[in-house]
Amino acid sequence: MAVPAPEPQKHQAQHSRPDCLAAMGTGQRIQNVSRSIPLGRIVATRNALAQVSHADIVHALHRHQHRDWGDLCRSDRAANDRALVDGTRILSAYETESGVKFWIITEADRSFTTVLLPADY
Repeated sequence: MAVPAPEPQKHQAQHSRPDCLAAMGTGQRIQNVSRSIPLGRIVATRNALAQVSHADIVHALHRHQHRDWGDLCRSDRAANDRALVDGTRILSAYETESGVKFWIITEADRSFTTVLLPADY
């Protein structure tokens, strides 16, 4: 399932830019996201879309892309830091205000980033 993108602001350009992430299948863009970590195509499971708000997903993607790994233990944080150098998969873990835990995984080749619930893994 595609992650729906927020509506573009009227003052923002409607063209491809390197600091925009396409929301799969919508033709819309997620604006003003630095390309610190390439996310590739962003997708989400049905469960994640049903239980995690769009705002929580966008916020967590921003954190993930900027190396804020969320609720991970020290060894998983270190594994992510190594992944930035050796090109392996990156995992972040977050929780919504209502207590729903969800993960974001960017594949080793950086072609896809998936938002999912732990039960979806």
